[in-house]
Amino acid sequence: MFARTFSGVPRTIHIARKQNSPSWTQNATVVHQRLLSSSRKVMKLVSTRIDDQGVALVTFENPDKLNAMTEEMGSDFQTAIESLKKKPRGEVRAVVITGAGRAFSAGGDMKFLKDRTESDALSNAETMRAFYERFLCVRSLDVPTIAAINGHAIGAGLCVACACDIRVCATTAKMGWTFVGLGLHPGMAATHFTPQIIGHQQAARWLLTGDTFTGDEAVAMGLVVEATESERVVPRALELADTIARQGGDAVRTLTRTLRVQQDAGLQSAISREADCQGHNYASPDMLEGLAAIREKRKPRFSARL
Repeated sequence: MFARTFSGVPRTIHIARKQNSPSWTQNATVVHQRLLSSSRKVMKLVSTRIDDQGVALVTFENPDKLNAMTEEMGSDFQTAIESLKKKPRGEVRAVVITGAGRAFSAGGDMKFLKDRTESDALSNAETMRAFYERFLCVRSLDVPTIAAINGHAIGAGLCVACACDIRVCATTAKMGWTFVGLGLHPGMAATHFTPQIIGHQQAARWLLTGDTFTGDEAVAMGLVVEATESERVVPRALELADTIARQGGDAVRTLTRTLRVQQDAGLQSAISREADCQGHNYASPDMLEGLAAIREKRKPRFSARL
């Protein structure tokens, strides 16, 4: 049982199957082991597995850098998604996205962000728009997607999770749209999906403060459907995907598209504005200060005022 907020009204939701019950653990383990025994396609920064029930697992594979997002990782991710789309109809019925190691993704790579401060606003806007599209291609899959947030999901990393249809997270995961603390307008469709998922007021609270939150808080605000121990996040997400994969394929595909119709309305306009705003932010002294603060592990001292 957990508390969840809809339109600002707390409601109590009862989960029929408890996470620590023997049936939950057994089912999740079976699905996980079945997928691990399947063939694995590995690019440099992203790997893909598909089991015999049509459940695919796509993993960010740069744990030493907490799966920080680079253009190269985005290209690998885009290639992985395109390869899944090219599979014969019915071979892929649900997709789980996760990160290797102790993080889902720590967000944009610091070198990539620093390089943006050395370019002009127009070029940066174009670069950021292309950067978003590499990761937001997950929306082009016509099957349900589940983000298994196994660890920290920060900034653009959390945005990729929000672009998925369902999210499961670790109770200990640190999450947040921390862009403003860097002196940067949110990007990667943060301003589009966040209000739709948790409501306008909650989105404003978290986006404008850049505060981070835990898995339990993510459940309470309706950002994720479940929070569990970190080692159970991927097995639980795979179990949900397996349940979906066993339903009528055409019904699931058409329903997935139906659910996204309203959600995707205005998406392109939102990411265009985000890219333009970020393009200008990179030229601000605040951006340099934000990057320096991260590098020096201190709080930023911004000079620009509203």
